[in-house]
Amino acid sequence: MLFATQVASATVDAQKSWAGFSLKTRWGQTLEGHFPVMEGEIVLAGDRKRVQLRLSTDEVVVIGSPRYSRLTRGEGFFDADHHPQVVFVSDAYPASLVREGGRLAGELTIRGTTRREVFIVEPSTCDRPGIDCDVVAAGVVYRGDYAMDRWAFALSDRVQLVLRLRTRSGGA
Repeated sequence: MLFATQVASATVDAQKSWAGFSLKTRWGQTLEGHFPVMEGEIVLAGDRKRVQLRLSTDEVVVIGSPRYSRLTRGEGFFDADHHPQVVFVSDAYPASLVREGGRLAGELTIRGTTRREVFIVEPSTCDRPGIDCDVVAAGVVYRGDYAMDRWAFALSDRVQLVLRLRTRSGGA
């Protein structure tokens, strides 16, 4: 069970979850990508929960463009050879956050740089968020904050991140 107070931990179901991003080119084109390989867990932190996610940069895909996918994995963007994961570790939050929505703060690490970021969790559309429906969170990060400033002439600094998470009902 996801985020329920009686559960000590739950594993993110990578097959049913989705992590993606979008950014604009200077010519008005929107590039959308996703991380097809992820792992994570929700752990009990006292009477609160904490989510820990790891997204593989080796497998990142820009939808419809093998060329942009290769560039995104490369040295000028995620630099997957040296930084194979994007990692997010949230602050502890109350179980009500995934039902009611609100701000989820934590530490995001990209390319070895860790910064405080905030994601906005949408109110749940079901009684058992993460099991019967996605837990949806979104936030904005800036490439320059994570030393991903190559191609500044062509790509916007602003990147929209979106997470749609489900867990395995038995937990971990």
